[in-house]
Amino acid sequence: MFAARDIRKGARIIEYTGELVSQEEANSRYGDDDSDRPHVVLFTVDDDTVIDAAVGGNEARFINHSCTPNCEAVEDGGRIYIEATRTIRQGQELFYDYKMQHEDHAEEETRQRYACGCGTTACRGTMLDIDRD
Repeated sequence: MFAARDIRKGARIIEYTGELVSQEEANSRYGDDDSDRPHVVLFTVDDDTVIDAAVGGNEARFINHSCTPNCEAVEDGGRIYIEATRTIRQGQELFYDYKMQHEDHAEEETRQRYACGCGTTACRGTMLDIDRD
């Protein structure tokens, strides 16, 4: 997804929308072991709620991951918004750090399934949030 116009730092760009489902429903829809390269459309809002952007989602689901993003996801009242963390010029691609949660985040096989190819000097090699614990 690319900026259609200049976007100032701090601007709220788009809401991440889709069907609100439970964590259990999200897990049943997308078996984590079903694909070597899983398609990422789920966004966890809290312990009970997940947004499934494959059902009723908007363009926000097309924003790619980067380990050095120019946007961030912000929770506000149970809703997720993508906001600019710096000025973004027209034509630049939008990125945010997915910081994905996975119970096996320390396992090399899991990290490879969620490999990052952002190519930045700060790339950690995975879209997973490996710094959590």
